[in-house]
Amino acid sequence: MKALRLAQPKQFERIDIPEPNGPGPGEALVQTYVMGVCGTDLSGFLGKMPFFSYPRIPGHELGVQVLAVGEGVTNVRPGDRCSVEPYINNPDSFASRRGAGNCCQNLQVLGVHRDGGLRSRWTLPARKLHKSERLSYEQLALVETLAIGCHATDRGGPKPAEHILIIGAGPIGLATLEFTRLSGAIVTVMDMVPSRLEFCKQQYGVEHTILFKGDNSELEQMQEITGGEFYTVVTDATGNAKSMANAMHYVAHTGTLVYVGITTDLVSFPHVWMHAREMTVKGSRNAMPGDFHKIIKLIERGTINTAPWITHRTHFDQVIDVFESFTKPETGVIKAVIQVE
Repeated sequence: MKALRLAQPKQFERIDIPEPNGPGPGEALVQTYVMGVCGTDLSGFLGKMPFFSYPRIPGHELGVQVLAVGEGVTNVRPGDRCSVEPYINNPDSFASRRGAGNCCQNLQVLGVHRDGGLRSRWTLPARKLHKSERLSYEQLALVETLAIGCHATDRGGPKPAEHILIIGAGPIGLATLEFTRLSGAIVTVMDMVPSRLEFCKQQYGVEHTILFKGDNSELEQMQEITGGEFYTVVTDATGNAKSMANAMHYVAHTGTLVYVGITTDLVSFPHVWMHAREMTVKGSRNAMPGDFHKIIKLIERGTINTAPWITHRTHFDQVIDVFESFTKPETGVIKAVIQVE
């Protein structure tokens, strides 16, 4: 059975693996149709993802079909099209018992800590499948990315008419934008890539965008936008340590800074930056099961339109040749998807 594996950074290899066994109790056998390429996959490819281990079959943004189910499975049945919640947590862990399986201390993320979906057929816990009778496999593969943004937005808690800043207009930043705009907040997006900011204007009607130049002109623009008060919530989706530290400058007094991007580098800042504003700093990791249900319904109703997201498509057989290009902003990639079957 075909699969693609990252043997080490920047080295994909095509491999043949055994067919999976039939599903055990509580499990489902699935077939991967579409995999979305995430920032985690790109960082894993570049060797910059702190949780990634090698060799690894990547793939956690997935549109799959259920082929068979094991004993006791009632939430899905053969033939169902599903999105995959790729966070395999220990239900008995401290975090899981507190309703936070997304950051369980024993967490195993598909495609990061254990093999993911860039293969034909495989088994997983059926409780991690979220079905839809209406969504395409491409739409189902985008649910996980959107879930990351949904959870990050919930961590910040934006309110109507508040000024909110999103730093980084890649897929996770855009996912955060999707849900921040639904809150009724006034959104500003900042990025270093003009084409990404133009995308935000054209596709989402974002009124305020800032091209980051690193010359302090950004602060002047922010003061003009917010009336000198800066932002109630700032979400940094860059995964860049310097950006993550500088983000503190943009938070209003009593405001909240949310880190949804991940870096292996040290993030450091003078304590007074945080203390003087009595700022709240939060991490945002993965997403919650309820986010998947919510997002599927929002896409089904047309509240979220996934069509503009996918800018690049490739087939399983072309991945080795084209994957590195997805790491380069100049190629204009917003979201790439891989047709597996």
